[in-house]
Amino acid sequence: MKIVSIVAARPNFMKIAPFCRAVERFNAIAPDSKKVEHILVHTGQHYDDRMSRAFFEELNIPTADINLGIGSGSHAEQVGNTMIAFEKVVRELKPDWVVTIGDVNATCACSITAKKEHVKLAHIEAGLRSGDLDMPEEINRLVTDRLSDLLLVPDRISIANLKREGRADKDIVFAGNIMIDTLEEQRDKAAAFGIPAVIEANRIGGGCKASEFVDDGFAVMTLHRPSNVDDPAILSELVDFAIGEGSAHCPVIWTLHPRTQKQLETFGLWDKVTHAPRLALLNPIGYHELLRLNMGARLMMTDSGGLQEECCVMGTPCLVMRWNTERPVTLRENGGVSTLVGNDVAMIKKMYSEYINLPRHESRPELWDGHTAERMLKAIVEYDR
Repeated sequence: MKIVSIVAARPNFMKIAPFCRAVERFNAIAPDSKKVEHILVHTGQHYDDRMSRAFFEELNIPTADINLGIGSGSHAEQVGNTMIAFEKVVRELKPDWVVTIGDVNATCACSITAKKEHVKLAHIEAGLRSGDLDMPEEINRLVTDRLSDLLLVPDRISIANLKREGRADKDIVFAGNIMIDTLEEQRDKAAAFGIPAVIEANRIGGGCKASEFVDDGFAVMTLHRPSNVDDPAILSELVDFAIGEGSAHCPVIWTLHPRTQKQLETFGLWDKVTHAPRLALLNPIGYHELLRLNMGARLMMTDSGGLQEECCVMGTPCLVMRWNTERPVTLRENGGVSTLVGNDVAMIKKMYSEYINLPRHESRPELWDGHTAERMLKAIVEYDR
């Protein structure tokens, strides 16, 4: 059996690593006639070398067999260019399966291409829904799930979403959350990092000394979505919160996405954040470093879906700086640790004052047990429809 897996951006890297290892373990015991030929295709959608190559090295992901080098561009440009390049790959390799992950533009593009070439399609993280069609990721999810032969879902809410859309039980496999496989594999390695060392190795600004950051004594913030960083008025309010009330209770570590740094500079906010006395401003950091910060944080403030999931399992109280989420299983009302606050600073302040004093409360949804990749590979290998 020949499987082509697609990765394109940082969240994909954390999810493909355990799948690659599951294939290796399967092949180690399978007879030659049953072994899986696994080909990894990197579309190059995530073109920042610091945030891409380092993750492959950290998580011991095999070097991609093929890199399409798509790079930046509008959503339509990325989808179109990926389809053109990936069509050539599919016609040359003639795989039995294409495996897509998550909700990036490459997920949608490669899904369409696979089905046009009559190749079976499996989607890791199927069934996630935010209900917000203004998000390009939601369009990518809807298109990919509609086309997929095998829907590999992380939770029971996702199963309900797919069944409501008319998908049959036979197409849906409840496998769990593959990103938690990576978390469990890497937890001990991350724990060995020191918080001050992480800050000193990655710092680009802020006036707080690294020695002031101790476990359970700091907050972490990450922002990258256009709704939070592309409007100067909104970003300015979020900056004022972070360097004011947000850091009054405890110092704040802000890991910067390249898009966010660009907007801070464009909107004249760079000097303010780099000199804030209770803030440590960091370059994009590695997986283990960010996991270590999550382990020690008193509070996470983020618009990242993946961090919502990690906070859930780690027990870190989390303010989700979005108005909706495709991961409702992580929300407090569903037993998780997160709450939605959007970018309304009044709402953020209100919930911050409550969440900063909450104790850790680990919440592990069903099948988020570190063995998801094995179940996913088994579903693909044993598929007989």
